[in-house]
Amino acid sequence: MRFSDVTPILTAAILALASTASPALADPPADAKPVDPITTTHETSIGGETISYKATAGFMRLTNYEGKARANMFYTAYLREGVADASKRPILFAFNGGPGSSSVWLHMGTIGPKRIKMGPEGEPIGPPYEVVANAESWLDLADLVFIDPISTGFSRAAEGEDPKQFHGLDEDAAAVGDFIRLFTTKNNRWLSPKFLCGESYGTTRASALASLLQDQHGMYLNGIILVSPVLNFQTIRFASGNDTPFWLYLPTYTATAWYHKKLGTDLQKDLDKALARSEAFARSEYLEALAMGDALKGDAREKVIKELAALTGLSPSFIRKTNLRPDINEFTKELLRERDDKSGAQRGRTVGRLDSRYIGIDRDDAGASFEYDPSMSAIMGPYTAAINDYVRSELKFESDLPYEILTGRVHPWSFGGGNEYPNVSERLRGAMSRNRNLRVFVASGVYDLATPHFAAQHTFDTMGLDPELSKNVTIKRYRGGHMMYVRDEDRAGLKRDVAAFVSEALSTPLPTSVTLPAKP
Repeated sequence: MRFSDVTPILTAAILALASTASPALADPPADAKPVDPITTTHETSIGGETISYKATAGFMRLTNYEGKARANMFYTAYLREGVADASKRPILFAFNGGPGSSSVWLHMGTIGPKRIKMGPEGEPIGPPYEVVANAESWLDLADLVFIDPISTGFSRAAEGEDPKQFHGLDEDAAAVGDFIRLFTTKNNRWLSPKFLCGESYGTTRASALASLLQDQHGMYLNGIILVSPVLNFQTIRFASGNDTPFWLYLPTYTATAWYHKKLGTDLQKDLDKALARSEAFARSEYLEALAMGDALKGDAREKVIKELAALTGLSPSFIRKTNLRPDINEFTKELLRERDDKSGAQRGRTVGRLDSRYIGIDRDDAGASFEYDPSMSAIMGPYTAAINDYVRSELKFESDLPYEILTGRVHPWSFGGGNEYPNVSERLRGAMSRNRNLRVFVASGVYDLATPHFAAQHTFDTMGLDPELSKNVTIKRYRGGHMMYVRDEDRAGLKRDVAAFVSEALSTPLPTSVTLPAKP
């Protein structure tokens, strides 16, 4: 056995003993102004089981090595009561993405004990909004901690500190990692099974954290849940010279066209068959056509144009105008563009980016992109109302600060290294290689035009995982968009799949070291 294999065991044991003997932090400096967290008691029913829990909302003070406050990070934690041995109770740290997003979406959409009420397909019911008990909460699976990165939610840099120091891939991961270390220590959870759950850019953060927590804090995880992941940004950034997104987005274009009944009769019969045909074409003829560029001519070019038109619902003439490369902005505007100038019916209709099932209404049919994302508009109002009421009325946390749901204050975001296409998949691969018990669950929606499901599949197909470790990855698709859980059916399906994933991660240990040679 190598020393690296026992490092997490020793670290967890030492810190678990230390946290029972003394507080995790020394008394705060005189110039610090920490806000005491507020704890309330509650009860809920999940799967027919009544669960009593404590909810804590407040700030975790992050300091430098001299003890000077750097930031106050807001969090909401749900800890089940009546647990005899906390070391057997899993704990899950959750956050959303952006960059610049608070954790409200996962918190009030699918994981927390309460959620915003929406229609069965995720349609907003209109103001005023309502917060209801979440029967599909994950609280029966693990204790839950929702983290708002600096400058989101109520989290802020400390007085006199520049918030920009937290606005970057590595800087943000370091701050969130420090929070996780502190919370684990202060609550004596070093011996508990640990999971991360990130959504969108939160999956980028989670992948970076898996490596950082191991390397800097000796904290090895049991599992990571990636909701609508983006690990390699080359797969989603449309740019001159980068053809990768065009073929990876094609299956989502097909799903979107299918949903809005823009495909031909044969393809319109069955979504799964349409997706299979689109994926096969994307990774073969279409990928080859993109690679050939202007060398693709004549009948061969027309054949590709014909199939692209069939799979996207776009006209062959439009495909030609885009040089076989319709980007996301062009697609969301063009798919439902009125082609009968005489009728004027359904003028200015567009499809959503986060969830292409939603339809927007632009001023007219002109232009190359939509005026707004209708799928974002559908959720912004309900979720903003929900979190602002919930933290005050139920969690009893009071603050005059605006709760930053999705802020632009973190931009420009630093990805470091001058890399135009950040890629944290190698960090995740390295973390999985060093911690062979680390499992990964990937959830994608087929109507997600922000982080397409085919791009996520491609990322894991090309990550270079050892075949033994590839068995640790579970990938599931749902019939929703970026936030598939706004659909009742997908929220329930996601809960079932995550429950199976957590159970497997806890019950099936894998080899953690190479086989030792036999004694001579």
